[in-house]
Amino acid sequence: MNNIDSDLQTRWWNLEAKLVERFGKKPDMETILFLVGIQEFGDIRSKFTKEQKQDLMHVAVCSLFAQSGYYELEKVDEDGWPHFKQLKPLPVMNLMEQENFMKDHVLLYFKNNDFLG
Repeated sequence: MNNIDSDLQTRWWNLEAKLVERFGKKPDMETILFLVGIQEFGDIRSKFTKEQKQDLMHVAVCSLFAQSGYYELEKVDEDGWPHFKQLKPLPVMNLMEQENFMKDHVLLYFKNNDFLG
């Protein structure tokens, strides 16, 4: 493991620790995406349909990658759902690189939203 991966892993563990403090259990990536999606959608309901949960995770991924210029918010529909336009293709990566790419964007998102110091 090189220094960059090691730093990313350390920052990721710090985020997980903060989320455990906040929610009482360690969330997986799917749960984190769901939380980001709810944050971006701005409507906290007690129940979402399976399709809405998938939509929220899609909103999360687009929001995360918008930070690096891969997507931009195109519009918000009448129901309050954000719609994104892809500006450039995502880089081709293996599974490990994809995971680190996603983690890096999640960490940036939480930092930009003042969840991480």
